[in-house]
Amino acid sequence: MTIKLIRDHGQHYRPRMACLKKVEALVIEMQDPKSGVKSFEQKRNATSIPHVIAGQDITAWITSHMTVDAQEAQALGTMLVAYGFIYPLQDPKTLILRPDGSLYRCQTPYFWPAQKWKAQDTDYAIYLAKRNIRKKGILDQYEQERYRKLHKWLNHKWDFIVNQAKEQTRAGKARMKSDRVVFSYQERAYWIVHRPPPQTHSAMDYGVDRLIDPNAEENYTDWSKVKSTVSLGALVKHTMTYQSHDPFLTPCLPSNPWQTDDDTYWALNMPDVDLPTKMTVERWSYGFYELLRDPRGRADFRLFLKKEFSGENLAFWEAAEELKWGAASAISEKAETIFKTFLAPGAPCWINIDGRTMGLTVKGLQHPHRHVLDAAQNHIFMLMKKDTFYRYLKSPVYKDIQKKAISPAPHNFTDAQLEQNARNRKPGLYPSVTWQRQQKEKVRTTTLIDIKKLMANKLDRQ
Repeated sequence: MTIKLIRDHGQHYRPRMACLKKVEALVIEMQDPKSGVKSFEQKRNATSIPHVIAGQDITAWITSHMTVDAQEAQALGTMLVAYGFIYPLQDPKTLILRPDGSLYRCQTPYFWPAQKWKAQDTDYAIYLAKRNIRKKGILDQYEQERYRKLHKWLNHKWDFIVNQAKEQTRAGKARMKSDRVVFSYQERAYWIVHRPPPQTHSAMDYGVDRLIDPNAEENYTDWSKVKSTVSLGALVKHTMTYQSHDPFLTPCLPSNPWQTDDDTYWALNMPDVDLPTKMTVERWSYGFYELLRDPRGRADFRLFLKKEFSGENLAFWEAAEELKWGAASAISEKAETIFKTFLAPGAPCWINIDGRTMGLTVKGLQHPHRHVLDAAQNHIFMLMKKDTFYRYLKSPVYKDIQKKAISPAPHNFTDAQLEQNARNRKPGLYPSVTWQRQQKEKVRTTTLIDIKKLMANKLDRQ
């Protein structure tokens, strides 16, 4: 591989790097000839591969060395495989540790994830070109697809990539066969970690790259300053407010479905449930955004707005959200529908925004994009937050739903009942059923906004 030592774009500034350094020390102890995991030679295709270890030996060593149970030892071993410190010989695409006789090897430190260089597309293209030469064009399906895309993307320097692949292949033939096979395993294991197959989670995904050292002593004069007492007071207030809604601080009612295998909690907190729980209704009062982000709370707020004859505000906010997160192919059509419904002169559900915002929005709709309605949406959001939201909290609609809300009693399962629940375990209700209902709703809904209902509200108002 032709690796260029470059900045890792802030990876060594992240807290994960401290974890990787500790894992490196553990792997070094694991390879100790006296106190580490016992290794042996394994023959594969008439080639002896040195320093091979079994999955059960790794689990046993972690259990005894770190004084943990077998389940935690297997989880830690799987993390070592997922980060590329250990790689499987028999099934290289499955990055888990099997606690049996499956064969593994420790990765060379050159390929450890804590190194200060980053995997580049050019290096990956050279690796695929080498495999293409060795395998005579027989690559995995996903590798063939990526090979074609890289050929198209890096066409301007493809001659360099092919020449590098040929040179590295020629240099590899000069090595001993065992060294050549081992390096092939190491290189493939590295790229499976950093360029995993489709539908595979990569442990190397760590978010947006940081380009500067956050610990560097620099003067950021443009940053706003807040007293520590003020910020800590706000943090304490937020923690006390949401304490009863935090499953780490307060047990879930009636029970935690991940521990008891009872899905009553998910059933009571479905987005379209008829009667919400008292904790759900209480959370609506914490802030306007909390109310809007809950589909059941938004439905209750919509009922209040209907009585206030101002349902067009919430309808426009929802339409802007749909435009922002909907399909790109439907942006022009949805933008035209929104303009005719809410913004055009004489629109059936005309919204009341200031002239400057209206002018900017109408001008932007000439060339619509996802965020063309942001200014108008923020205006309507603040209008509902400062006025309508507080009137809703004092309204009979909110007080009525408070009285009808459910307060579930805690479940008290015996050990035998928990064991029976585990035997009868079924797919979680909330994720699967919610997804299915959302798909049916998308198929059923043919227009962005129900114009007939909004027109009926206008006629009732008149």
